[in-house]
Amino acid sequence: MKPVQSVKQYTALVIGAAGVIGSNLIDYLMTLPEWDIIGVSRRGGKDAPGLRYISADLLNEADTQAKLGDLTTVTHIFYAAYQDRPTWAELVEPNLAMLVHVVNAIEPIAPNLQHISLMQGYKVYGAHLGPFKTPAKETDAHHMPPEFNVDQQRFLEDREPASSWTWSALRPSVVCGFALGNPMNLAMVIGMYASISKELGLPLRFPGKPGAYHSLLEMTDASLLARATVWAATSPRCANQAFNITNGDLFRWNELWPKIAAFFELETAPPLTLSLATVMADKEVLWNSMIEKYGLMNNSYESVSSWAFGDFVFSWDYDFFADGSKARRFGFHEFVDTETMFMDIFGNLRERKIIP
Repeated sequence: MKPVQSVKQYTALVIGAAGVIGSNLIDYLMTLPEWDIIGVSRRGGKDAPGLRYISADLLNEADTQAKLGDLTTVTHIFYAAYQDRPTWAELVEPNLAMLVHVVNAIEPIAPNLQHISLMQGYKVYGAHLGPFKTPAKETDAHHMPPEFNVDQQRFLEDREPASSWTWSALRPSVVCGFALGNPMNLAMVIGMYASISKELGLPLRFPGKPGAYHSLLEMTDASLLARATVWAATSPRCANQAFNITNGDLFRWNELWPKIAAFFELETAPPLTLSLATVMADKEVLWNSMIEKYGLMNNSYESVSSWAFGDFVFSWDYDFFADGSKARRFGFHEFVDTETMFMDIFGNLRERKIIP
């Protein structure tokens, strides 16, 4: 008797497939037999059964049309792409344009398009600008623009009434998971910082602002976010809604930092405010020697270090958390212990020979 073949009900188009969020979303979708998956990024990727990658320049409307214009089976767009720019104002044009180009390419040719999932963050609440209302709620008023997250959501809100699809917006805190070459990867920052500190015979000092060591924070595990993203995209009750997605617990660096140091068998010393982007700029030669010494994967220093993002996160000398109860009220009840999450990621980085 022949085995029953699983029937693919959905086709996911994951935009930003190489990042922490997109890659972990693909990993989760690969465990669900009803999904075909298409990953889109500038770098492309290695195809697998049920998964293929497309390399596209989403800033280029013609290239987006050429690369995505025949994806007629797409049922769900998961948008997690991001383009960095020097100022907040400069972020708007490219990040809005990429989303518009994707929707314009897919909507006319994919008759079964059901849902567009938009990845956002606490920038919606002005968390990047300074102290903001905590816990932040999905109903909080927007702040003075520019803010590309808000513009992206408004684009979907304006487009949706005349369409056959719905949208959802996911708002995680700092997302932690495995991915290389990503500009916003806090777990990698800490793992690299601790490994280099150990190689230099130094204690693990918290490098952020003094107040940041004592602020109340939360994180979002990338795997948890992936499950929440698919839940929101496939639950009719979640149509046209935004959700804060967090691990479900709060922490302070002053309590977690010594535990991270212990994982790397390091002592701690009093915090000392310094710029990682500055002090780690000359450590590439050291890192290359560590690759040879410990038999690590030959990843470039640039691809495994996100020092500017570390400086950004460690500068938050104010509380940084949101209210995650709306997702629970709508039916998503999963949570992750943040301390366990960090230790699991560090262990995973070691197993993959990314850090010693």
